[in-house]
Amino acid sequence: MLKKLAAQIGWFVIVGCAAAATHWAVVVACVAGGGLPPLVANVVGWLVAFGVSFTGHYQLTFRHQHAPLVQSAVRFFMVSALGFAVNETAYAILLKWTTLRYDILLALVLIVIAGMTFILGRFWAFRHSR
Repeated sequence: MLKKLAAQIGWFVIVGCAAAATHWAVVVACVAGGGLPPLVANVVGWLVAFGVSFTGHYQLTFRHQHAPLVQSAVRFFMVSALGFAVNETAYAILLKWTTLRYDILLALVLIVIAGMTFILGRFWAFRHSR
């Protein structure tokens, strides 16, 4: 049981880092290359990263839970949307009230949201309904 949890956390970190890196890179590209405001670019980054995150978590992190694909996709989208709502709110507040660069702030926010995503993913989004 503990070995399975450790492996699951390991995959979660790997997939989460890939999704967070994707999110961050898309935001930076949209701001620096596309001239979008950081909060708008953040929406684009989240949507692109969702595909990376869901695919990785479904195929790797939570594969042993054998949850149906559509059920998992819908539930994980809800988890991701909740995480994004917290992300966007915190990001907006931090952009307004701190002098840190937008890319550093985004990295910090993405790290904080990861814990919530793991818990909701493990115990609800990818849980096999009996």
